[in-house]
Amino acid sequence: MLLKRLTMANGVSGNEDEVRNIIIEEIREHVDEIKTDRLGNVIAIKKGKEGFPRVMLAAHMDEVGMIVRSIDDGGFIRFSLVGGIDERILVSKQVLIGKDRIHGVIGAKAIHLQDKNERNTPLKIKQLYIDIGAKSKEEAEKLVKKGDYVAFDSEFIEFGGNLIKAKALDDRAGCGVLIDLLKEEYDVEIYGVFTVQEEIGLRGAKVAAYNADPSFAIVFEGTLCSDISEVPEHSHITKLGKGPALSLMDSYTIFSKKLNQCIHETAVENNIKIQYRQPSPGGNDAGEIHLTKEGIPCAALSVPCRYIHSPSSIMSLEDFEGCKKTAKLFLKGIKKGEYVCE
Repeated sequence: MLLKRLTMANGVSGNEDEVRNIIIEEIREHVDEIKTDRLGNVIAIKKGKEGFPRVMLAAHMDEVGMIVRSIDDGGFIRFSLVGGIDERILVSKQVLIGKDRIHGVIGAKAIHLQDKNERNTPLKIKQLYIDIGAKSKEEAEKLVKKGDYVAFDSEFIEFGGNLIKAKALDDRAGCGVLIDLLKEEYDVEIYGVFTVQEEIGLRGAKVAAYNADPSFAIVFEGTLCSDISEVPEHSHITKLGKGPALSLMDSYTIFSKKLNQCIHETAVENNIKIQYRQPSPGGNDAGEIHLTKEGIPCAALSVPCRYIHSPSSIMSLEDFEGCKKTAKLFLKGIKKGEYVCE
């Protein structure tokens, strides 16, 4: 399964090579041109017919993770975070370090040795380390070096009612959608962009959008889902199993009403479940795309994912398939001379 390969690949921000290689292998026979820019964005071009708009479709390749900062005399590895991770979820998690995927476990002082104040306070990064089983700094340095990237070690599992659990569904779900879209034929010209470094500031998207200069853009994401019993109904940003989610507004972008309306109508007319993502903190590559040059109208069509930015995100395969189907039908329905849904 492609989605399994994508999520099992490691691609912490700034180190997206494994993911990039899978994507290029998958799309090579289905596009007219593939370019990799200086930052590492993959830009796949499918030529369209004369008079039809150029559309940028974007999904980011990178995931949150860690980077090796130092190794102490006992062979334990100190690290910094790359992207937004809740420090409370880190202790005892299994990780993979560097190209050789050195196994490690994030450890901390045992609860038996903690004083009362330590027990009542969530652990901070400075209290954590990675244990790779080394007996000394010298032994650890034979396997790991400063600057090595650290990814969560998490299996792809299908379970429940058509659900999957995996790491990096933000945004390998979006990458999976975009790969599938590039295997179809359209009248519009497509710039399919797999961006880098989204998790640390939407950096790849800024460069890629300037290069693509599209009439409008659609961003595909794995987005927040908070449909759990402790969260009031009105605070459910998205819900699992209710279809892909169109964003209204986030911390960076107010999304195109015209694009949202047209995409939503496409889903409804074809009996595909769809929902609106409620406004909330956070953002995606549209934050940079929509500010490029004279401005680029954007929509974000996302797959709801519980527990994103953790080793164990959960999504519905029905929502994932609904995202692909909605986007395909929308793109195939664009008429000659139509630049934003009118």
